[in-house]
Amino acid sequence: QVQLVESGGGLVQAGGSLRLSCAASGRTYYMGWFRQAPGMEREFVAGISWTGGSTSYTDSVKGRFTISRDNAKNTVYLQMNILKSEDTAVYYCAARSSPLGSRSRDEYRYWGQGTQVTVSS
Repeated sequence: QVQLVESGGGLVQAGGSLRLSCAASGRTYYMGWFRQAPGMEREFVAGISWTGGSTSYTDSVKGRFTISRDNAKNTVYLQMNILKSEDTAVYYCAARSSPLGSRSRDEYRYWGQGTQVTVSS
């Protein structure tokens, strides 16, 4: 069983930055960040392989967000720059029990409780 705990959310002005962290209690393989805005479905934001050598991003965050991981600390990060009001959502960390990448939330076995990110315009 893997437990995930997110931190780093908050209120920021448009154009600002935030760094989210996700601490895992056990061995993780492919990791992802998802987000869910009010009234919307939970969507894939970014994913990273175990080695960190392979990353994936949804088009709307490319060039602004960076996913990374520190396996020694069992932690995954999401650096978010040039934030926009449309980035406002609850952000969730998720882990697969497989080393293969995926953008489908149904293929992630473990989930954190979420952290709120609010971007004011």
